[in-house]
Amino acid sequence: MQSNFLNLPKKLSGYDTAKVVVLPIPYEGTVTYGKGTSNGPAAIIKASQQVEFYDREFDCEPVDNYGIHTLAPLAFSNNPDKTVEQINNAVTPHINAGKFVVGIGGEHSISAGLVKAQAESTGLPITIVQIDAHSDLRDSYEGNHNNHACVARRFLDNENVERVLQLGVRSISTEEMSFIRKNNDRVRTWFIEDIDTDEWQNEFISLISRKKIYLTIDVDGLDPSVIAATGTPEPGGLSWEKTIEIIRLLTNSAELIGLDCVELAPLAGMHASDFAVAKLIYKTLNLKYNEIKES
Repeated sequence: MQSNFLNLPKKLSGYDTAKVVVLPIPYEGTVTYGKGTSNGPAAIIKASQQVEFYDREFDCEPVDNYGIHTLAPLAFSNNPDKTVEQINNAVTPHINAGKFVVGIGGEHSISAGLVKAQAESTGLPITIVQIDAHSDLRDSYEGNHNNHACVARRFLDNENVERVLQLGVRSISTEEMSFIRKNNDRVRTWFIEDIDTDEWQNEFISLISRKKIYLTIDVDGLDPSVIAATGTPEPGGLSWEKTIEIIRLLTNSAELIGLDCVELAPLAGMHASDFAVAKLIYKTLNLKYNEIKES
């Protein structure tokens, strides 16, 4: 039997009582550099069992207030298009049941299915906040429209996705840069040097305020000194503190309706990366369910 996220007791991990469901999505069909993202979900769940429940910011064990049920991992064919639909079909019933769904990957292309489910189930405009080293705005890569390098472009195919806000990007193609310039009404990209100043915050808050937000975290958005185990690492990324600041601003200003964390490619002997991802997911949930609203 699969152990659950955080290794919670039954009273906190039952489906009927938990507000959160974690869905392991060990899909790795279009990766183009380092391999191993299919092993990410199991590594995250294993590492999560070493995370302390107590959160000093809230002086309590926040998970007591919401509970987390861990679903069985999805199994896949090798067809990227079918994979998106499979994820959409798997997630929709949980959204309709009122659960907050956390997808753990797996490569970044899985987020297309998760966002599709959220956008169609919500039926209202949603905004995507994307923490990432890459913009992922290619229309196609290696002959595939559902490649992990195209996931943000696929978000924008959905008419219910109002805007994609990207933070921490530091690797981008000419095609993607051109797309951003031509579509600045739907895409806002803060490159890593923008996040190094305080000027981005007011604009970010203005674009998310009172919106329904889906948060997708590609772990390569963080600096490799924080998370090194990823297939396409880029130097000079977001610090742990800056990442939490972004998430705190989000939960203080908007309604977080869904979350995924992707692209962990576990490396033998480097479990610090696995632990950092697990703790990042838990901290994000704590911020969602213990929101400190600005007066």
